Amino acid sequence: MSTRRAVVLRRRPVGAPTPDIFAIEESAVPTPAEGQVLTRTIWLSIDPYMRGRLSEAKSYAAPVPIGGVMEGETIGEVVTSRAPGFAPGDIVVGPRGWASHLVSDTKFLTKLPRDGAPLSTYLGVLGMPGTTAYSGMTDIGRPKAGETVVISAASGAVGSVAGQLAKRAGARVVGVAGGAEKCLYVQETLGFDECIDHRALDLKAALNDVCPKGIDVYFENVGGELQRLVFSRLNVFGRVVMCGMVAEYNDTEPRPGPNLMMVVRNRLHIQGLIVSDKPERFAEWRALATPWVRDGSLKYREDIIEGLENAPEALVGILGGKNFGKLLVRVGADPTPRAG
Repeated sequence: MSTRRAVVLRRRPVGAPTPDIFAIEESAVPTPAEGQVLTRTIWLSIDPYMRGRLSEAKSYAAPVPIGGVMEGETIGEVVTSRAPGFAPGDIVVGPRGWASHLVSDTKFLTKLPRDGAPLSTYLGVLGMPGTTAYSGMTDIGRPKAGETVVISAASGAVGSVAGQLAKRAGARVVGVAGGAEKCLYVQETLGFDECIDHRALDLKAALNDVCPKGIDVYFENVGGELQRLVFSRLNVFGRVVMCGMVAEYNDTEPRPGPNLMMVVRNRLHIQGLIVSDKPERFAEWRALATPWVRDGSLKYREDIIEGLENAPEALVGILGGKNFGKLLVRVGADPTPRAG
């Protein structure tokens, strides 16, 4: 354990990022100061929001500096502790970075049970993506029985949970995903009522076919043409959860949006969502959803990449829609009984 490996940002991308904007650096394993812990990384989360951290454009969070370790949420095992309440062998989750070993202030860490759900789920269905879906549906979407809810990126880590929550509320749920395999999964495994393959079908005609009574709630993860088509089909008092627009993250110029007169005419509620605005939702969601994960009633899928060195390629892939489910990098051995 004498060497630490980390992925650092070499330069900022223009348009779509490529793996060569990153570099692997090796250094001595750091020593924690008083009040800190040293962990070895087990799991690293790869998420679409990371594209924003590569840019210097004004946003809700600071960009990763050139030469800095790439940002990301990780699960790790405590190796050395100089903080009360934390001991070697403890498992922790927190927003840290792409590195094999990390020194952290414990105020940013949450302890995880060794005998609970699989550790990887605390970065996916029980972690930030699942909490995002829960917060978006609870605070903005508010689906009701009999309403029509459309979920973009329906097979992804956020969309898959958002749709299942809408089904639990009694809504009719329509997913949009890329490819026949993903659409089959969305309907047969996740239990959505319909799923549109945006790669194979005329989106306009497909939305008309599966949403004959219009759309009451739209959970937006993608943007692009789908957003404009959905917007014109929103019902009076429709709600739009603006979670992300991954199809546009690599654009160098903003795309034209829909005409906003519809907002007035249909009294629409459109609200952006940053999950960290309500940190209390994380504990709420874990308490609510952990029993569902354990009994199998809340479905999820993981797409696992082996090795820290492959994290840059994984990020490029998720921005191009190549992942199928929650994208994770296995950085080190998982010591828990329910290791994935």
